[in-house]
Amino acid sequence: MPGSSEAIKHLRHDLRTPLNQMIGYSEMLIESVTESGPAELLDDLQRLCGSGGELLTILNESLAQWKVEAGKIDLVGLRRAMLGPLNAFVGYRDLCEEAARVLGRNEIMADLGKIDQATSNLRKLLEADAFATRYTFAPPPSASTVTVAPFASSNAATPPAPMITAWGRILVVDDEPLNREMLLRRLARMGFSTAGVENGQKALELMARESFDLVLLDIMMPVMDGFETLDRLKADRKLKHIPVVMLTALDEVASTVRCIEAGAEDYVPKPFNPVILRARMGASLDKKRLRDQERAYLAEIQAERAKSERLLLNVLPKAIGERLKAGEQTIVDAVPEATVMFADIVGFTRIAASFTPARTVSLLNEIFSEFDQMSEQAGIEKIKTIGDAYMVVGGVPLPLADHALRCARMAFEMLAAIHRFNLRHQFQWQIRIGLHTGPVVAGIIGSTKFAYDLWGDTVNIASRLESHGEPNVPQVSEITAELLKDHFVVEPRGHIDLKNRGKMKVFRLLRPV
Repeated sequence: MPGSSEAIKHLRHDLRTPLNQMIGYSEMLIESVTESGPAELLDDLQRLCGSGGELLTILNESLAQWKVEAGKIDLVGLRRAMLGPLNAFVGYRDLCEEAARVLGRNEIMADLGKIDQATSNLRKLLEADAFATRYTFAPPPSASTVTVAPFASSNAATPPAPMITAWGRILVVDDEPLNREMLLRRLARMGFSTAGVENGQKALELMARESFDLVLLDIMMPVMDGFETLDRLKADRKLKHIPVVMLTALDEVASTVRCIEAGAEDYVPKPFNPVILRARMGASLDKKRLRDQERAYLAEIQAERAKSERLLLNVLPKAIGERLKAGEQTIVDAVPEATVMFADIVGFTRIAASFTPARTVSLLNEIFSEFDQMSEQAGIEKIKTIGDAYMVVGGVPLPLADHALRCARMAFEMLAAIHRFNLRHQFQWQIRIGLHTGPVVAGIIGSTKFAYDLWGDTVNIASRLESHGEPNVPQVSEITAELLKDHFVVEPRGHIDLKNRGKMKVFRLLRPV
């Protein structure tokens, strides 16, 4: 009875696993002997590898998909066809071992021992009494799976492949110890840093702790197979950028498509051609290097953009910065009502004369930095500092219903900050504060070193109220006092003569209610 597609898939995998080891170790020995001798071993090693290639050809032809679909799989004939070349393979291996023993090449004998172990595993599969029945089931469904032509192993006439420029760390995931060791040794000869694990779960655990640049992933493994491992890798935000090359004895298009759709970079059937494996690893690593460079450039661009935005916010209010970035050329707003507050250090010219310039700037920076934090917390906008004067506005550039209240509360916080500042430095600094409410014009001036500023009578009056005020007692206009009377104790001070305005009724802001 013919074997099903699923059964034949497993049979190919089971037979190709030891064949991959036999051919792979033979090829590595050929490469080693070609590089460093002894030359007298080369002919027998090439015959050994050629016998492995003959076994692979018989396997591929006997289990071709068209034979599965036509019901022409002959497992007994397959076993008979493979046993002859297998015996020849064993004979060449014995000749190589004898020569290596005479020459005292223990490292070659060690690899021949691994080849012997793989050969024994293949023979056990072929000679098992249940071989012809283990993989036999119902006929295949009509919608059959198309096979991919296998990659031929390098034969005796193929010279050692040129080494690719190695960079990065490779993780080998394969449940077969001989497969893992063979791959790890090949990669080490190519100059890679490597690690190996026996299943997907251990691979994910290792990748969570250590960094890798490429994963060579088997499919059929216990605990967690390659399909699930690939799915989890590509679902992990930190690991999904690592390229994965599937390296497996399965050779179906369906398996290939599933892996590529899940995010695998490439797919190489076993037994693999070392030249093809090297080329595909090199292509995958080159792609990763370009993607890594792209991510680094994007991160650099984002960092520069964030830096530019921070600098922009240091110069402009956030809302105005957003409008500039959106493409507005000229920004001028007429605001019907806002509260402007000025603060100034009393007698600063005399104070500054007693300090070095560096000390003066340091002290101003200390107190004004604290004022900056207050304005940000209050949700009002710092406009500028002029020498020892500090200017803020509430209700610009975004409207605020309680702009006067926010500015008044900040005024008392500024007085508390000056008190703490004096205690720290044993000073007796005082500040004057003036507030006025009314319409303003706000906008950007300049084209290179631009600045956001305010204009109008409201600004001038607030400045005059500050300069005519009393130390440590905020002074407000009548309109501002009316807005604050339910929240603060407001005391009339009388009238003062303001330049270009004449007599104006003003009020002291004594304390919160």
